[in-house]
Amino acid sequence: MISAIKRTFKGGVHPPDCKSSTAHKPIEVMPLSSRVVIPLQQHIGRISEPVVQVGDTVLRGQPISKAGGLVSSPAHASISGTVTLMESFPHPVGQSVPAVVIESDGLDKGYQSYKYDDNYMDLSVEEMKARITDAGITGMGGATFPTHVKLMPPPDSPIDTVILNGAECEPYLTSDHRLMLENTEDIINGLRILMKILNVKSGFVAIEDNKPDAIEKFSALLKDDPYITVFSLEMKYPQGAEKQLIYAATKRSVPAGKLPMAVGCVVQNVSTAKVVYDAVAAQRPLIKRVVTVAGAVKDPKNLLVRIGTPIKEVIDYCGGFSEEPGKVIMGGPMMGIAQFTLDVPIIKGSSGIVVLGRQDVKEIEMQACISCARCADVCPMNLMPLFLAGYIENARWDLAREAGIMNCMECGSCAFVCSGGRSMMHLIRYGKFMVQEMEKAEKK
Repeated sequence: MISAIKRTFKGGVHPPDCKSSTAHKPIEVMPLSSRVVIPLQQHIGRISEPVVQVGDTVLRGQPISKAGGLVSSPAHASISGTVTLMESFPHPVGQSVPAVVIESDGLDKGYQSYKYDDNYMDLSVEEMKARITDAGITGMGGATFPTHVKLMPPPDSPIDTVILNGAECEPYLTSDHRLMLENTEDIINGLRILMKILNVKSGFVAIEDNKPDAIEKFSALLKDDPYITVFSLEMKYPQGAEKQLIYAATKRSVPAGKLPMAVGCVVQNVSTAKVVYDAVAAQRPLIKRVVTVAGAVKDPKNLLVRIGTPIKEVIDYCGGFSEEPGKVIMGGPMMGIAQFTLDVPIIKGSSGIVVLGRQDVKEIEMQACISCARCADVCPMNLMPLFLAGYIENARWDLAREAGIMNCMECGSCAFVCSGGRSMMHLIRYGKFMVQEMEKAEKK
């Protein structure tokens, strides 16, 4: 079905989308790296446990670690070759984590045939979930929550709606957009798998209205489907955030401190739906993903990259920097993480590499808050960021907690509009940490 209503939420901002350099570029397969570094933690939850040793020969798609618990996910070799190192390496989120280093043998031999299963929709729900779990699927939008856990709602939270997130509201990023254009049917089939697993008959595909070609393509394929509705979202950041997307699609508000399951919804990224289809229909593990490389690079691209490829190689494949870099960000410029080294690898949640030139990274002298309340106007969580910042600066962790600091999703909208150039996100992240420390002390 097709919805003509353009949907949105209260608050948000309108940063320049900066997508024109890659939005019309088809996905290009990046050549294999001679060496990959595969972190054993590419997901929220417990670190996975290695099942290989230095000196082992591994094949593409072979498991190299097993889940360390329920909220965990296995990792797989993204190339064939030899395990040469197992030690801690820099990780895109900032710290060092244990990783498996594989030197390529140049053969790219597969662990199994990954033969397509024509009858995959006849599989039981448990068989489908097992394939998703074994494939190491995590959220591909950046949150990297293990997908199999999202497909296990508690008995007191029945699910009636699955929403596919095709907003891709971060500036520069177009990896989801290109995937929606080039793998439309796979994404739809992935959604149908998710709907079967969760036993729901209501599915939504939500796409921001700056991608009319994707909306048109999905609408054409789903025009006669009574269970899946395609609708457009107003172009606004952070339109793709789970709680905001749920409100836009269903008008349901997720209570503070609760998950989407509390209102009967499960949200999955369109890229996640694609790899769910790959896992269930062909038992293909998650070893590669589409990455947008944009900003101050000579030849911006959308690339299909093997997990573990160093981002320096990815940037070099795009011609290198077009000017002196000021920041290299994994993800988008609003919620992405600036990198301190180009040795970090592509991981499952790496939707993009954005390079900001030195002239675009300006040091702004932070000024005192003038209580203009612009941050409160745009906060999609209906918080008062100006008060939160004040409580944090005065070490009033108790008041910050009462004001809902733990409900902040760190979208950066407040910092984007702050007329005083205040480091709102640094303050709030620090405040969250101190509130957690205060709560630990209270428990003791």
